[in-house]
Amino acid sequence: MKNPRILLSNDDGIHAPGLKVLQRIARKLSDDVWVVAPETEQSGASHSLTLTEPLRLRRISPRKFAVRGTPTDCVMLAISEVVADKRPDLLLSGVNRGANLGEDVTYSGTIAAAMEGTLLQIPSIALSQVFRSGGNPHWATAEHHAPALIRKLLGTGWAKDTLINVNFPDVVHTAVTGVRVGSQGRRDFSSSVIEKRVDARGVPYFWIGFRRDESATDPKTDLGVVERNGIAVTPLHLDLAHRRSMSDLRKALED
Repeated sequence: MKNPRILLSNDDGIHAPGLKVLQRIARKLSDDVWVVAPETEQSGASHSLTLTEPLRLRRISPRKFAVRGTPTDCVMLAISEVVADKRPDLLLSGVNRGANLGEDVTYSGTIAAAMEGTLLQIPSIALSQVFRSGGNPHWATAEHHAPALIRKLLGTGWAKDTLINVNFPDVVHTAVTGVRVGSQGRRDFSSSVIEKRVDARGVPYFWIGFRRDESATDPKTDLGVVERNGIAVTPLHLDLAHRRSMSDLRKALED
């Protein structure tokens, strides 16, 4: 695509450093770049919609808007209101601060923005910069490698009803071992942690988090690719139906 219209969104919010990185990436591909992102962080929002209160759209600059809502809200408002005159040729979501690997994709607002774009028949790519707790993301790794990777993806194309999930490893850009296409992995152990605390008035409140114990991973999965300092590319299909189970259930349940 020559000078495509590119829509950017995320789940880390309109002021997130990863969104600034994504803007620089997009401007290497086009000068027709639009941003519609949440006012505040929406990590873990998944593919949720705001249905019980009105959405507020705030114009920051001619092509940059903030929405008091979820990543899905942002994409829907962008298409119906912000860029209604011409649909985007490409949607980029991210660059997320942290991985979206394995089971992360079921929670991720970054993935959800790309999912909504795919539902609206816009080629969509989610980008995430992996980093370990206590460290700082290597934003330069995503910024250095993303433009060429996106061009290759667009040149190759991918299946309808499919979004592309890209994760950059937690290394400097010169240490990246290459691009690998991997299946969606699954961690050996992942459980939610609910920490109970008490506020100054004696009222309990809770924080939800995750505790993970990651052992050696299959190199053919997204987890394994990133563990080996590669850029993981995973196509995610919107159709979640499990074909083999459908066949087995038909035999068991249908006359």
